Amino acid sequence: MSHCIDTLSKLLSKVRACGADSADAVMFETVDVSTSTRLRSPEAIERSENKAVGLRVFVGNQQAIVSSNDCHPATLAELAERAVAMARVAPPDADSTLAPSSLYATSVPDLDLFDGNEPSGDWLTEQCMAAEDAALSVPGITNSEGADASYGQGTTCLAIADSKGIQFAQSYRSSHFSLSVSVVAGTGTGMERDYDYSSTRFRSDLADPALLGKEAARRALRRINPRKAATCQVPVVFDPRISRGLLSVLAGAISGSSVARGSSFLKNALGTKIFNEQVQIIDDPHRLRGLASRPFDGEGVANKKRTLVENGVLTSWLLDMRSANKLKLQTTGHAARGIASPPSPSATNLYMENGSITPQAMIADIKSGLYVTDTFGMGINTVTGDYSQGAAGIWIENGELAYPVSEITIAGHLSAMFAAATPADDLVFRYASNAPTLRIDGMTIAGA
Repeated sequence: MSHCIDTLSKLLSKVRACGADSADAVMFETVDVSTSTRLRSPEAIERSENKAVGLRVFVGNQQAIVSSNDCHPATLAELAERAVAMARVAPPDADSTLAPSSLYATSVPDLDLFDGNEPSGDWLTEQCMAAEDAALSVPGITNSEGADASYGQGTTCLAIADSKGIQFAQSYRSSHFSLSVSVVAGTGTGMERDYDYSSTRFRSDLADPALLGKEAARRALRRINPRKAATCQVPVVFDPRISRGLLSVLAGAISGSSVARGSSFLKNALGTKIFNEQVQIIDDPHRLRGLASRPFDGEGVANKKRTLVENGVLTSWLLDMRSANKLKLQTTGHAARGIASPPSPSATNLYMENGSITPQAMIADIKSGLYVTDTFGMGINTVTGDYSQGAAGIWIENGELAYPVSEITIAGHLSAMFAAATPADDLVFRYASNAPTLRIDGMTIAGA
C-alpha cells in the first residue's frame, strides 16, 4: 500500500509547489468480479480493475475538486496545476476547511476487513447455481429471476497536506463478498416473487447458498394469493429487512448537512426524546468485519463508536468538517469521501439495540394488524417528516400471521412513528444498517 501513499504525497507536493495553501487527496484501487446465472445456466461473468484519484485544493478559503482515472505522474502533475488554477477563481467558502491536525487519526486499527482469498469465477458461478437449485427444488417455485455472486477488494488511501507539509497519510484494505437469488412462486396472474441475499467481508461468513435459496423460496411462497386490506388504523410490525430502512431515514434526518440547511424535521431535536426509552441506536465504525467499517473518516479524523440515541434521546448529529463549521460544532468523524465531490456526513455500521420482547410475543396481542415484508416508492420526506410507502406483507389476526396482503399503502409521520417504535429481541447483523423487528402502533393503512 505504500505506493499509493507515495503517489499521493508526490501529488500534494506538486500542489503546494503550484501555490496551494493546503490540500487533501484520496486514491481508490479496486478489483471487482461478478457472475450471474438463471435457471441453472451461466449468464454473465465480469471483472474490472480500477484506480482513481480525487484531489481537493484550497487557496485561502477557495477550493476546487478534480479527479482522474489516469494515475501516471505526468497526468497527476497536470491535475495539480489545473486544480490550483480552478481554486483561485472559485467562490469563497469559509465553512469548507481541512480538519485540525489534532483530530487526525494517529493509528489505523485493524478491523479485520480484508480477505485476500480471491475466489475464481467458477466458484462464484457455483454459488449462484447452488442457490437457484435449492430454491427451484421447493414445491410451488415455478421460475427464477436469477442469482448473482460477486467479490471485490480495494485499497483506500488518504493524504492531507498544509503549508508545513504532509500532516496525514494512511491507508487500509477491504474486501466484500455477496450472493443473492430471486425466484417466482405460482403461475399466471397469481405469480409472486421474493429474494434473499448475503453480503460479508469474508468468504467464510457468506451464507450457505442452499439456505439462501430456500429462504427466498419461503418468502415467495408466503406471498401467494394475496388479499386486499381495508383502510384502517392498526399496529404495523416491520420485518428486520424493512425496519432497518427507518435507521437510514434517521441518518438522513440527523445528517449535519440537512440540519445546517434547516431541511430536516429533526433540526431542533438534539437533546430531546424522539424514541421511547427502550431505544438505543449506535453507530460503530470500528465493528470487526463490519460492512461499513472504516478506521478513520474521509477527512482523516479519528472516529469511534457513538450512541446517537440513548434511552430514546437524540444525542448527536452526524457531522463532517463543513457541517460542523456551519453549526459551530466539532466534527463527529462521519465524513465520507468520493473522488469527484467534497466530503459529506455519512453513518457507518448503524444499528438499533435489541428490545426485551420476542417477535412472537410482540404480535400476540394484535387482533388486527400488518406485518410488513416489502415496501416501495419514494414517499419519505425528511424535510416535513411525512411517511407514505407502498407495501406488501402478511395480515395479523388474533395474534397470528394469517394471510398475505398487497397493493396497500402505509402512512404516518416520522416523529410519531419513532416515538411509538418498540424493538423486538431478534437483532442480526446482516447489513450496514441493522434493526430488530419493530412494532409501531396507530399507523394508517390505505387499502381497498
